[in-house]
Amino acid sequence: MSHHYTTRLHAAIQSKGTPALVGLDPRWDQLPPDVLAHARELHDDPVAQAAAAFEEFCVRLIDVVAPLVPAVKPQSAFFEEWGPDGCLALARVIRYARQQGLIVICDAKRGDIGTTAEAYARGYLAGFDPLCAHWQADALTVNPYLGRDTLEPFLRVAKERGAGIYVLVKTSNPGSASLQDRTADGTTIYHHVAQMVEELSLETEENGYGIAGAVVGATYPRELSELRLAMPHVPLLVPGYGSQGGAAADVAPAFDCNGLGAIINNSRGINFAYRAAPFAEQFGSRQWEAAAEAATRQMIADLANHTPAGKPAG
Repeated sequence: MSHHYTTRLHAAIQSKGTPALVGLDPRWDQLPPDVLAHARELHDDPVAQAAAAFEEFCVRLIDVVAPLVPAVKPQSAFFEEWGPDGCLALARVIRYARQQGLIVICDAKRGDIGTTAEAYARGYLAGFDPLCAHWQADALTVNPYLGRDTLEPFLRVAKERGAGIYVLVKTSNPGSASLQDRTADGTTIYHHVAQMVEELSLETEENGYGIAGAVVGATYPRELSELRLAMPHVPLLVPGYGSQGGAAADVAPAFDCNGLGAIINNSRGINFAYRAAPFAEQFGSRQWEAAAEAATRQMIADLANHTPAGKPAG
């Protein structure tokens, strides 16, 4: 089996029959009552409570989605907010997800120069072998603002270890236009970044795709379509589906003719499905895991019906 990140990712997508990616975004004020109660039984310290609750919530969510999807994306900020206890919880969550056979994309948006960038890369990017890095991630989101030379250390480590990176190109937040849509030399900043990422991915291409990926939001479907054409060798990570307003039809242009080349993230819509219609009425907080499963299956079916990306699992 190839150790190449995108080859491994595509194999996982084909095995599960879906490009659905479940974000792990634990938020204290939205966690299910039983998870909160158990954490309070275990610890008196509020910080220890939060870390324990986040770990239990994510582990139980992983148990729900691991049979259904190829990958998960823990958001490091929610864990880091709680200091060392939260970081230990994140490490355990990543380790558990990999033990369940999932691809893990750590959403930490790191970016720096020289040896600092290399230290981030070596700390996060384990790639094919989880034991190659302490954080054990298959892939990492990366900020390109400091320039191409800040991405190269991440690429070197990723290539060595069978890992990947996802560079922020056109993000899903409404304010992204304030910088990313500005023009320089006759084209937008995000197009300049896209060209750079395409060049980097061509250097590491296998089976049509490299290991330098791009984050492109579902909330900008026209730009997503343009960027797919501009970056034919780049695997895409597409946030913004679901709670942020992106629909399955909006993400359809992210895929190639074989239904590969992209993975579509849904975080809040699955994590906290038990709090929103129609799952709140059907399941309630006592069956939050069943609500998360139903929301995941709904997403899988939605993507299958409106994109070239496979059929529902199960």
